[in-house]
Amino acid sequence: MADATGLQFTLHLLGGDELDLAVTSFKHHEHLSRPFCLEVKFASRHGDLSPLDWLDRNASLRIYQDGQELRRINGIVAAFHRGDRGHRRTYYEVTIRPALWRLFLQQNCRIFQHVTPQQIIQTLCEESGIQEVAFALTRDWQEREFCVQYREDSLSFIERLAAEEGAIYFHEMEGDIHRVVFCDHPQLLAQLGERTYHGRSGGNAPQRHLRKLIQASQIKPSSATLEDLTFKHPGHEQIHRYDEPKLSAHGQRDGYEYYDYPGRFKRDASGVPYTRIRLEHLRNEAYLARAESDLPELCPGKRFTLEAHDIDEFNSDWQVVGVVHTGTQPQAVAEEAVGITSADRSGMVDATHYENDLVLIPGDRAWRPAPNPKPRVEGPQIATVVGPESEEIYTDEYGRVKLRFHWDRDGTPDERASAWVRVSQGWAGGSYGMLALPRIGHSVVVDWLEADPDQPLITGRVYDARNLTPYPLPQHKTRTTIRTQTHKGVGFNELRFEDEQGSEEIYLHASVTTIPSSSTTKRTASAITVASRWRWINPRASGRTRVRV
Repeated sequence: MADATGLQFTLHLLGGDELDLAVTSFKHHEHLSRPFCLEVKFASRHGDLSPLDWLDRNASLRIYQDGQELRRINGIVAAFHRGDRGHRRTYYEVTIRPALWRLFLQQNCRIFQHVTPQQIIQTLCEESGIQEVAFALTRDWQEREFCVQYREDSLSFIERLAAEEGAIYFHEMEGDIHRVVFCDHPQLLAQLGERTYHGRSGGNAPQRHLRKLIQASQIKPSSATLEDLTFKHPGHEQIHRYDEPKLSAHGQRDGYEYYDYPGRFKRDASGVPYTRIRLEHLRNEAYLARAESDLPELCPGKRFTLEAHDIDEFNSDWQVVGVVHTGTQPQAVAEEAVGITSADRSGMVDATHYENDLVLIPGDRAWRPAPNPKPRVEGPQIATVVGPESEEIYTDEYGRVKLRFHWDRDGTPDERASAWVRVSQGWAGGSYGMLALPRIGHSVVVDWLEADPDQPLITGRVYDARNLTPYPLPQHKTRTTIRTQTHKGVGFNELRFEDEQGSEEIYLHASVTTIPSSSTTKRTASAITVASRWRWINPRASGRTRVRV
């Protein structure tokens, strides 16, 4: 029950209403775009509470003032500690995390195709049983042709995608409902109304107020420039710049440019907002404030209007970025004191206390999470070329093929396995060069541009036990050959060089008896002439064309 302050903290475990749980203290860390961490210490007359009864179950901490609930924090029990027994009670401590935190425990390798980051986030949350997910967005996020979660926990993956799009996330509590909200603009955040400031020592302070506000300004970059490249428009300069429009208002000057490449975009529709978002992130701490209060309703994702500050500039809208809440309730276990009478004990026990430390930014400023680096693919890998069951060769207008990566557990061995992947050729010009397409079933060597899992590139091909060499080795180690295979047939074409001393040979084979004419070859009904210094041969004598210098 509450003491003279009217404050009371209670802990509730889903399905554990019969438990005697007396909160002695708590500390609650919460911040934009981070899963909160609530540590609660409590005592109970039940000395046999077990992790089996607590871990991964829903729990909530509730803060009351004069019987009115000021704040409820819902989550799951992520850690359970059992301590010493007191005179009548056993001491415990639990760590409560949001349900979203479960995604931190799930690392995966996975490919998403032709979906938006919002769809990816929704999919991952739903697969983990998180149904209460909301989006408050001012623009549509562009579809991504190929987006990879590579050796990355699902929470980090979600945070990275949201940060790239400039969206924060925070936790919204409504009764027993715990909702995750993704938001990309400060004006979409809830406004709590006016909150009083009391900064003078002495006098009668309002019961609930802010105090000790300290504003800090720092020099930060004044502009950002991002650049990227797409092979579909190689001549188009995808370079975008954004300048901070309010430098003079906070005593800062221009000339501090931040440049980065690649900018993580493949089209201007993403490059323009990404550049602005990057600068806003770099300027997160250009103008912020810190304060203390006894207002538990102040939490990330909320705005309020400060009043009664001596400096008029501070009497404005503020946005909460981060908070550390601290509460103590020592009288909850006052009877544990041994050898002290009830009369003496009442004067020794401290009153219930609550306070918090706040990080604030102006209410009209956008706080952007850090665009964390993508996981790196350290070195080349082997993948298998795939395609429709009815095809042997499957490609697009750019000579790209589909791959099955062996870490893609959800992938199917067909054309849906991956996005189109470019193939490195020995020579590539404008309608000229070399071209040899990997065929379905072939093993290829894949590397990644900038070690980026979203940018694979086929750099080579390798034989294996399924796809053996054209001639048995090492018996024919002196042979160099280019040998093809008839599409959906059993024939082949071949140009072979034999380098065995005394048996040097150039061997040319076609599955048909016609070779298109050119400036250096002439085909007749019975023979092929190959340049002036080559002798006449009869292709029908042995069923093949054999040329020797």
